[in-house]
Amino acid sequence: MEAQSNIQRLFKPLISWEGFLLFALILLFIGNSISSPFFLTVNNQINLFQLSIEKVIVAVIMTLVIINAEIDLSVASIMGLSACAFGWLFQMGVPAAAAVPMVLVLGAILGGFNAFWIAWVGIPSLVVTLATMIAFRGMARVLVEDRGITDFPDWFDGLGQNPFVGPFPLAMIVFFLLVAIFYVILQKSTFGRQVYFVGSNREVAEFSGVNVRRVKATIFIASGLISSLAGLLFAARVGAVRGDVALGFELDIITIVLLGGVSIFGGTGTMIGTLLSILIVLNLRNGMALSNITGHIQTGVLGVLLILSVMVPTIKQFLTKLFGAKISGEQKELKNE
Repeated sequence: MEAQSNIQRLFKPLISWEGFLLFALILLFIGNSISSPFFLTVNNQINLFQLSIEKVIVAVIMTLVIINAEIDLSVASIMGLSACAFGWLFQMGVPAAAAVPMVLVLGAILGGFNAFWIAWVGIPSLVVTLATMIAFRGMARVLVEDRGITDFPDWFDGLGQNPFVGPFPLAMIVFFLLVAIFYVILQKSTFGRQVYFVGSNREVAEFSGVNVRRVKATIFIASGLISSLAGLLFAARVGAVRGDVALGFELDIITIVLLGGVSIFGGTGTMIGTLLSILIVLNLRNGMALSNITGHIQTGVLGVLLILSVMVPTIKQFLTKLFGAKISGEQKELKNE
């Protein structure tokens, strides 16, 4: 019996989707290391994150949104509107230090607007956030028209362009802090259990006394707030804002989360899976760039990943049955011995 339990403990992490992602990441890391001598340099590893850091920051909160059986297509538009609102406020004479918290409050309000229609009115999140994705993007374009706003204070640009702690920029530190915080929330807190519970079966959760509206509202407000923060970090990194800031980012963000094993139907997924998926996508993009593969091909590869991510639940079931049968066979052999 003890040998059986040891075998189960050994194979359980290996047959999980996270185990498969870890294996794929190791192979990708080895392949990139062999193909380019620059891959393992500190500057390249930081640059690997820096070029997509705003997307992966939003992917952290998108993990909770999708586990809760919802979707938020407006995140990129909130990023764009927040960045444009910051530029507009600064141009109107508001100090940058005052504009930053004002924009973060705006992000929370935009998330709350989504939450009202989804949690209280009961309109599907796909419909609500598709509408607000268009509306918020339009508002961003109205604020800045066809202009680009630049010449932000040096301290603000420095937050996105200069190292903050050691060689690491502020956005990377924010990302890893958010991963740690939401990992604890999902795995260790009552709220995290409610997120899974509501995502698995909303009706049962309501009958069990879970405040479903509060759970959904909290997640969407957090989504708006973090998307707004990502928009500010984008403005600081680029040093300018335009109406098309973060245009199309939502598809990359959703691809990352689904590839990490979060079910599009809700109720399953982990922050570890999302983190591994982020590392795979970033390493894949970086490896292709170092190999001089064009952006169009990179986009095509991400499209394949999106298809793969939708198939994740089926692949997970297949792997579990395949390796589960092998483990069961080994257990029977041990019993016979």
